[in-house]
Amino acid sequence: MVMVEAEIVNKNRSAKRRRWFIGAVIAVLIATSFSSRHSHKISLLINRHKFCTCSQKYTGIVEDCCCDYETVDSLNGEVLHPLLQELVTTPFFRYFKVKLWCDCPFWPDDGMCRLRDCSVCECPENEFPEIFKKPVRRGLPSDDLVCQEGKPQATVDRTLDSKAFRGEMTYVNLQLNPERFTGYVGPSAKRIWDAVYSENCPKYSSGEICQEKKFLYKLISGLHSSISIHIAADYLLDESTNLWGKNLELMDDRVLKYPDRVRNLYFTFLFVLRAVTKAADYLEQAEYDTGNQMEDVKAQSLMRKLLHNPKLQAACPLPFDEAKLWQGQSGPELKQQIQKQFKNISALMDCVGCEKCRLWGKLQVLGLGTALKILFSVNGQNYPDPILHLQRNEVIALVNLLNRLSESVKLVHEMGNSAENVMVRLISTPTAQPFGSWRNIRESVIGLWSRKLPL
Repeated sequence: MVMVEAEIVNKNRSAKRRRWFIGAVIAVLIATSFSSRHSHKISLLINRHKFCTCSQKYTGIVEDCCCDYETVDSLNGEVLHPLLQELVTTPFFRYFKVKLWCDCPFWPDDGMCRLRDCSVCECPENEFPEIFKKPVRRGLPSDDLVCQEGKPQATVDRTLDSKAFRGEMTYVNLQLNPERFTGYVGPSAKRIWDAVYSENCPKYSSGEICQEKKFLYKLISGLHSSISIHIAADYLLDESTNLWGKNLELMDDRVLKYPDRVRNLYFTFLFVLRAVTKAADYLEQAEYDTGNQMEDVKAQSLMRKLLHNPKLQAACPLPFDEAKLWQGQSGPELKQQIQKQFKNISALMDCVGCEKCRLWGKLQVLGLGTALKILFSVNGQNYPDPILHLQRNEVIALVNLLNRLSESVKLVHEMGNSAENVMVRLISTPTAQPFGSWRNIRESVIGLWSRKLPL
């Protein structure tokens, strides 16, 4: 009888130990599976977000310019960007007059956007300054806008209410139509940039000695980089919830991992900045008249602060030296050739199949053309033309372009480091607790199993 009871007790103890063993094995398997699964996710995360180039530091003089990267970043962050951000919100610089429905002179317009954000919200008749609609008696002259192919009744993709059109052109509130992601992708968008680069400003070779051709390519490349940065900085992350934010991966893929594109962005920024400072006398004396006296005085004051900022004059008085261009016997011929190429680039903006993209493309190309007009308006003796004439739309485009470039430079400078910091947090923070907790569970179970159970 005693032996039977002892045998029963031993069997119970054995069963208990088997249950502990099975439980320990299950816990170890679960912990191992969880660890492997999260290790795989981390690996995918690292492979998907390689921002190794984001934190690259650019030092020394900006190529072909007269200022270094550190000075540009400092001046832009402390002086230029805050002033420009405030200036472009004033009524004079907020409204842009544009033709959005010109036919593409090179191929049928077959590009369409898939988002409502592609369309342009135009100003109601009573919103934009009344003085803009009247013949100019003082201040900056108005603009004579024509379609590149001479067909003012040309068509555009029908994403706008036809009632919003007024005659041949419209005013657009730039603050209500920001440059951002629109969903305009695919062959149509690619064909625009392919035509710009391959037919009008092909990349210069390493031994290129023609500075003028080299500069045109760098200007367009810098503008392209800036546009890509703004698309990535204001991106539709989740269409179902209308969630917008920064797409760091896209910014890295489009710009940050290509040092030449970043350098060309800085070059274009300094080039346009030099145009603004060179036209200082003209821009300071111009009347920014919209009929709103308080806002007009504010615009005039901000413009003077921009043109005569002591920090800018002390640290970077000559952002770009245009005097070295158009030298030699081939200077006039090169000038005409580049003017023709730039005109073709301007005409290509009518081929953009997205209204908002076309709006900002036209504005920024006009701004770049205005900068070229200012810097390259020289007579036969290479002295600046004492009479500079700028139209209202040219000044609006020039200042808004400088603001766009300023914001891009600021984003590159700031988001490079932030992108790396974000990835460090994504990789380290979410996984520290799960790994630790499961490791503790596994070790605790194994520890319990290793203890001697009472016999």
